[in-house]
Amino acid sequence: MALAQSTVINGTVTDATTRQPLSYVTVTFQGSTTGVNTDDKGRYTLTTPNQSYTILQVSFVGYKTSVFTITPGKQQTINVKLQSDNQQLDAVLIKRGKKKRYTNNDNPAVELIRKVIANKEKNRPEAYNYVEYKGYERLNFSFINVAENFSDKKFFRKYKFLLDNRDTTTVPGKNLLPVYINEKVYQYYYSKNPERKKTKVLGEKGVNFGSFLDSEGIGVYFKHLYQNVDIYANSTVLVTNEFLSPISDAAPSSYKFFISDTTVVDGIKVVELSFTPRNTNDQLFEGSIYITLDGNYAVQKADLTINRNINLNWVKAMSVSLNFARNTDGRYYLSRSNTMADFGMSKNKKGGLFGQRLATFNNYVTNVPRPDTTYMGTQEITSDEVKHRSDEFWAQQRQDTLTGPQSKVYANIDSLGRMKSFRRTVDIASLFLFGYKQFGPFDLGPANAFYSFNPVEGFRLRVGGRTNVEFSKRVLLEGYTAYGFKDERWKYFLAGTFSLNNSSIFRFPQHYVKVSFQRDTRIPGQELLFLREDNFLLSFKRGNNDKYLYNDNYRIDYLKEFNNHFSIGVGLRKLTQEAAGSLYFDNTINGQSNRVHDLTTSEATLTLRYAPHEEFYQGKVYRKAFINKYPVITLNYSKGFKDVLQGQYNYNDVSLNIYKHFFLKKLGEADVWVEGGNTFGQVPYPLLTIHRANQTFAYDPISYNLMNFLEFVSDHYASINIDQHFKGLIFNRVPLLKKLKWREVASFKSLWGGVRTENNPALNPQLFEFPKEGNGDPITYALGSKPYVEGSVGIENIFKVLRVDLVKRFNYLDHANIATWGIRTRIQFIF
Repeated sequence: MALAQSTVINGTVTDATTRQPLSYVTVTFQGSTTGVNTDDKGRYTLTTPNQSYTILQVSFVGYKTSVFTITPGKQQTINVKLQSDNQQLDAVLIKRGKKKRYTNNDNPAVELIRKVIANKEKNRPEAYNYVEYKGYERLNFSFINVAENFSDKKFFRKYKFLLDNRDTTTVPGKNLLPVYINEKVYQYYYSKNPERKKTKVLGEKGVNFGSFLDSEGIGVYFKHLYQNVDIYANSTVLVTNEFLSPISDAAPSSYKFFISDTTVVDGIKVVELSFTPRNTNDQLFEGSIYITLDGNYAVQKADLTINRNINLNWVKAMSVSLNFARNTDGRYYLSRSNTMADFGMSKNKKGGLFGQRLATFNNYVTNVPRPDTTYMGTQEITSDEVKHRSDEFWAQQRQDTLTGPQSKVYANIDSLGRMKSFRRTVDIASLFLFGYKQFGPFDLGPANAFYSFNPVEGFRLRVGGRTNVEFSKRVLLEGYTAYGFKDERWKYFLAGTFSLNNSSIFRFPQHYVKVSFQRDTRIPGQELLFLREDNFLLSFKRGNNDKYLYNDNYRIDYLKEFNNHFSIGVGLRKLTQEAAGSLYFDNTINGQSNRVHDLTTSEATLTLRYAPHEEFYQGKVYRKAFINKYPVITLNYSKGFKDVLQGQYNYNDVSLNIYKHFFLKKLGEADVWVEGGNTFGQVPYPLLTIHRANQTFAYDPISYNLMNFLEFVSDHYASINIDQHFKGLIFNRVPLLKKLKWREVASFKSLWGGVRTENNPALNPQLFEFPKEGNGDPITYALGSKPYVEGSVGIENIFKVLRVDLVKRFNYLDHANIATWGIRTRIQFIF
């Protein structure tokens, strides 16, 4: 019965000239947002229960829009033959009777876009000496198309107040269930010379999930997915991926442009330019931009979407709508930005998550200077007061009206957070997602470290945990105990951290003191970027892996972060290292071989770190930095003291690490690490730099994946690591691989270094000799005149989560028990 009352239209869309089917043609009911795209064979089916639609509209870039009269409430077949748009005849080239081929030559659309590019700088707000405006931002997330009878099911009846709060107006044709909302009102100031930016937050309001979820941290993460879209910038980052702007300097070589229409806005003639990617799998926009013909060639409006073929995970659809208003001097400024995305596991399923970031801007004032104090200080000023504004404040300051369901989200989520049944559900979910189980003020975990094994400890059991914010925001206590059934030794860790700025120790800017003691095993040279050493999966290693250290590590650490993202860390440490497994500390005294039981050092440390514009995803008891285009510079210095707390050596150690993520447009993205260091003083090999090696089967971007543990040590070194993500540069152009959405990756790693005469145990027998195998084969080496080099090629985005690399080692191939090549894998969740 329901189908009989619905209007159902199906058919095929073809090119009227070539008779070839047209894919991704938009078929809609005129005057609505209800529509579909044709499939690879040009077929479509469009269904609606709405009886008021009488016109079917079929449109595609480069073709004339066709309309058809339909009969509501019936099933009909309408096959469409689209005619090429005559406006484009001057923008194509005809050769030897073949079908039209797009070209930039003598193309008026491309000539126009080049004029837009040439005038970009003067149309940006930064062209003014001073700019100020008032802004409003709203970020909301909703579940899509939750069944109407969902709240009638027994388990969900208690959540009926939430599940029945449906929004059908934000996106016509979609049924949204709002679950998150955050709003902010602010005043923005800009000064050109010197360049300074200041945002003064006037009010901020967001849902509160309670103590079990960090509402502020979730908001930061969502905002990172939806960064501001600047049409005048060469590129913009959305859902962690870089998209080339249709008016970027390189746009004519990446996009196809067509003149679609002309109109008059505010007495100014405006040209509509349609554009589409030259390759639909590339991370590019498609849509329309409207250009003024007043000599400024400014963008008056932009509608951007992504092609459904784009090599992007978890995103079914995304659109960006930008509206510009005319200023009193005739220039245009951004007045409204609306970014919407439909997230989901599959592009074919109706459910998923819908996100929207709406931003509006008004009260523009240009070239009016303010006192210097207006622009000085941190880039964003906020206070706790702005988070407690009254309803009257928001009624006056909110520049865009909330829908009824959106306005109820605040109270609904507050009620949800107080429900014990929901808290239990989230608690269980956090155990699987994050590895911790909450018991009031204490979290037990991490679960993946409860069990592991290695050649020294054998079967290892561990249990531990940490306090959470229900215990204290300012104090974090953590610890664990572990037992190895082979070495029959207990290991444990205890730490206490106290915040000095009356906020969570994980909240930026951090300011805390931490005291800790750890007695445990460690593999010299293992320093993995993303994983714990006692993770169960890391128990599986290649080659010989029985050289460990027992460590007793006493530490006091102080950390102070500043608002400009510069930080200073100071520490005191006493470390006792004891050789374990087949590792040993041997030296020669007065011609006699001597075995040393342990090595003790006492040192002071200083860490200086600068990470401009760094942003974090903040959890309750952790934080994770987002990738951006700015470098992260870290300087470490350590000073060893002899005869202080039983310290045995005087030394100085300094290292500098620079990390930068490069957005390379068509070439994808690259992570680059450059590092160098030097140890001053005569010390045994455990106090030299033991270079990061990886004998697990997991690919690690900062370690040498075919270097053995303890294989190389240095008292001076320099290195460069490059991890390149091509984002489908080649695969997007190969038909089969294009469908699989695989992406190419490659890496290059090179390490230079050496050991000076004073630290060479062959010349200084009182130092510990470099370890050897039982048969006398060397285990540990100093780098020679040539660097250690390894590289890899691989594929990522296999099943959307798997990366596989073929790794090759290029030199020092005469070392014993090495692997010259290997397969390494990595699980990663990327867009």
